[in-house]
Amino acid sequence: MTPLAGGTPTAPGGPLLMGVRHHGPGSARAVLAALDAARPSAVLVEGPPEGDALLPLAAHRRMRPPVALLAHAVDDPGRAAFWPLADFSPEWVAIRWASARGIPVRFVDLPAAHSLALTEHRDGGPGEGRGIGGIDPIGILAGTAGYDDPERWWEDVVEHRGAAGGPADPRAPFAALAEAMTALREAHGDGGHPQDAVREACMRLQLRAARKEFGDDIAVVCGAWHVPALGARTTVAADRALLKGMPRVRAELTWVPWTHRRLARHSGYGAGIDSPGWYGHLFAAPDRPVERWMTKVAGLLRDTDRPVSSAHVIEAVRLAGTLAALRWRPAVGLAEATDAVRAVMCEGSDVPLALVRDQLVVGEILGEVPDTAPAVPLQRDLDRQQRSLRLRPEAERRDLELDLRKETDAARSCLLHRLRLLGVEWGEPSEGRGSTGTFRESWRLRWEPELFVRIAEAGVWGTTVLGAATARAESDALSASSLAAVTALAEQCLLCGLSGALPVVMSALAHRAALDADVGHLADALPALARSLRYGDVRSTDTAALGEVAVGLAERVCVGLPPACTGLDADAAAEAQRRVDGVHRAIGLLAAAEVRADGLSERWAGALHKLCARDAVAGVVRGRATRLLLDDGRLAGSEAARLMGLALSPGTEPADAAAWIEGFVGGAAGGGLLLVHDDRLLVLVDTWLTGIPADTFAAVLPLLRRTFSTYDPGVRRTLGELVRRGPDPGRARDEGANGAHGFGDGFDEERADAVVPVLRLLLGIEAPAERAATG
Repeated sequence: MTPLAGGTPTAPGGPLLMGVRHHGPGSARAVLAALDAARPSAVLVEGPPEGDALLPLAAHRRMRPPVALLAHAVDDPGRAAFWPLADFSPEWVAIRWASARGIPVRFVDLPAAHSLALTEHRDGGPGEGRGIGGIDPIGILAGTAGYDDPERWWEDVVEHRGAAGGPADPRAPFAALAEAMTALREAHGDGGHPQDAVREACMRLQLRAARKEFGDDIAVVCGAWHVPALGARTTVAADRALLKGMPRVRAELTWVPWTHRRLARHSGYGAGIDSPGWYGHLFAAPDRPVERWMTKVAGLLRDTDRPVSSAHVIEAVRLAGTLAALRWRPAVGLAEATDAVRAVMCEGSDVPLALVRDQLVVGEILGEVPDTAPAVPLQRDLDRQQRSLRLRPEAERRDLELDLRKETDAARSCLLHRLRLLGVEWGEPSEGRGSTGTFRESWRLRWEPELFVRIAEAGVWGTTVLGAATARAESDALSASSLAAVTALAEQCLLCGLSGALPVVMSALAHRAALDADVGHLADALPALARSLRYGDVRSTDTAALGEVAVGLAERVCVGLPPACTGLDADAAAEAQRRVDGVHRAIGLLAAAEVRADGLSERWAGALHKLCARDAVAGVVRGRATRLLLDDGRLAGSEAARLMGLALSPGTEPADAAAWIEGFVGGAAGGGLLLVHDDRLLVLVDTWLTGIPADTFAAVLPLLRRTFSTYDPGVRRTLGELVRRGPDPGRARDEGANGAHGFGDGFDEERADAVVPVLRLLLGIEAPAERAATG
């Protein structure tokens, strides 16, 4: 029985214990120097032991950091953890160093099978957030040294220590750090992280096994907090007792691409950094890191058309160095570089500085893993489709315009919609810049590392994207709890091209529609069905059965909607107005799709007429119904004016009249232009508005503001000018005259006469008096 697991970092003949800060370029340089000096027979790196089989892939030419080890429970893929690694991560440097020299390298830590069982669906690994819920050892050391910022202390002591300024013995920094951590653990125990005792017991057992296999000449790279525990004197029995009875799950591991932005998250190693782009630059720059950084910043700003010259770069470097000296820092840090960039290149503005932070300090670099890395079958099928459709996953947000008349774009659309159905939110539909026709789609794409977990979760539905989406749609149709949910699913099936799932979805839709007697539910379901018919046309999908269901729903809505819109409060009335708008658009789409529905448009017009005429119907609904009939040419302008006059009569409560106005001219397209071009309606609104008593005006003002705020600025300005001009008592009042009530384009004779001399001069026409004199 071996009583000593490790030993101190400088103990002769013992393992070299290198305590590091995860994702630290200074730590990575120190590890590289120590490995070159020690030349160990084996390298152990903190991480899940199940990942040992994946370590050979680290040397693959297609493996490009940042990457992460992804572990997930086979029976519950949503229970997952990541162990991210960047170019400047000490663990990655140690793995690549050992792989390049043929030296055995292994992971040492609590197996993922145990750590996943303990997380209970928590996104993160065993070291979730050092300093979160416990002490922050770096913060304590920084405070002891007189620093109020732990990040700044760590940068000054470790990250900014260049190779030229390093100690004679590359192992000395690790000995000093181990001594500091030993003192901390003597004072604070487990630091508020009792689960670390189990992890460290497992590490000691694995270290003992490695010493038996490779001897004492071993290097261990782990978090600095664990170094004292690995060198502690414990027995094998005691360590095994800590691990006895631990829960476990069946776990699978693979490499997945990661991003710099995600390195800021506390996951897996429990370490996050705020400036991965800056740290990557410090690690990769062969010399003069500040000069090279300022050159990068200048190039980025010049790409955005900002006037930045080489003189700005020189001055920014000088200012950064001066700031570092004034602040007693050993080298220029990110704070000094940022302050210099703001003052010299950004002229004191934080707006371009935000771009520098987003693109350089953090960055949007997406790593890459070889195709030979393990993956679930669904991921393999998605990779194949991404290559064939030339849809490369990218960490940066980008817009994609699709023309569904093209075969490739139609296939891309189906893929993105299928992934959304499966819960893989790679793309999000957005408003397009060009045509709004049915053959156009606009998407906003951004690939996040967490999508690999979503894909693993979706793998339970099938091994291909098409098969999984079909199975998911069928399952959702059978378990849907509302008619609207089934109709939305039918629309998704058409967008996804899931012809195999449509029979099941249509059967569930017909069943729900037949049993649901709630007119509101029917009205909510109809727009999605009408959109489905429209997409069916452009995607060449057979939608005959869908059309029959849609027509049946529309018929029932025409009969049941008018009674359902009576006796409503303000919130219910607003919801009813939304439903009236949706049904009106849906019936228009059904007519455009040439669905066999004899007389449906006339029956809907009849329903709108009923809504207009019933005083028991909420004002906002009556106003909207009147407007829809007027727009469709099914209501004469004089009749619309009569209905408005009744709604705005003195006997109507101001709040009810304001609601009618909101329904008539609020929200609907062209509501303001209707008032601009129809003087009778504008006079009615103006007369009603000026006649509202002062004590009730404040109550209706919010409704009026909400209504008129939806108009374009030009429309509001024109309305204001017409109202300011007011009625012209000298103008004709006959109904046929344009602008009969004084709000139209009537002529101002005096102003018109003032222009006549100038026009005559420009056109070379003599005035009548001049012609008479010369004649």
